[in-house]
Amino acid sequence: MASSLGALRAISPFHHSLPSPSPSGEPRRSTAGFRRRGLRRPGGGGLRAMVQQQQQQSYQGAQATYAKEMERLSAKESLLLAFKDAGGFQSLVTGKTTEVQRIDVNERITGLERLNPTLRPSTSPFLEGRWNFEWFGAGSPGLFAARYLFERSPVTLANLLGLDMLIKDGYSKVTANLKFLNSIEGKFLLTTKLSVEGPIRMKEEYVEGVLETPTVSEQAIPEQLRGALGQVASTMQQLPAPIKNALANGLKLPLNGTYQRLFMISYLDEEILITRDAGGAADVLTRLEGPPQLLADGTVAGEYET
Repeated sequence: MASSLGALRAISPFHHSLPSPSPSGEPRRSTAGFRRRGLRRPGGGGLRAMVQQQQQQSYQGAQATYAKEMERLSAKESLLLAFKDAGGFQSLVTGKTTEVQRIDVNERITGLERLNPTLRPSTSPFLEGRWNFEWFGAGSPGLFAARYLFERSPVTLANLLGLDMLIKDGYSKVTANLKFLNSIEGKFLLTTKLSVEGPIRMKEEYVEGVLETPTVSEQAIPEQLRGALGQVASTMQQLPAPIKNALANGLKLPLNGTYQRLFMISYLDEEILITRDAGGAADVLTRLEGPPQLLADGTVAGEYET
């Protein structure tokens, strides 16, 4: 029998694929094919590698998020320092800011805008609140208010102390604080209506301007002007009641339909707001009041539905 099997192997063209018999007479099962295919016994090696890979990816993602946040905070600090180096608000209003300072500020504004963390700023609750103007462009309502005041007051006699803006319920109110002769304080209020045009685009319509009646600090008035001030106060008391009431409430300037503009919000977080008009001029504002209160789950109270 064995000799016959050996003869068969010798003449068969497939004899290399026939397994040799085991001592018990059963053919041996070859495992070479399994080794060639790289098959392994079932175990936890593959699962462990997958978990480690996921952990590594999560760690790298957290590192990238942290690095981007640090970059954003650094860009904010750099911008605020650029405002200070440029002379601040007073230098901007009086035209003392140099060309080099302006381009430096604009460069830092652009650097912060590309790190904007708010995807839909036009409907974000962070938009509402009271903001202070740090920098403004040619078409901003802040500059409109400043020009209105300075065109009617000699620069040597008037000083614009600051501009702030309150955004609430679809309206904005810009307040310009002015002081005359270091003793007479006044305010110009500009009210505008805001409407959402897109995720970052908004439309602004001027509604009304009000020049409030100035308040006088008698202690700060020069001695030579106190007599004239007393005469003015006496004359005011003799005016008819309707005129006195109108002056007490301020001089109102209806602006409905006279001016409107489109602008986009290029950056918004809990501390800084940057807008650009159709010509690309940037306004930069910093928050005067605290940001909206965060809920326990990290969402913002009163967040708009979009």
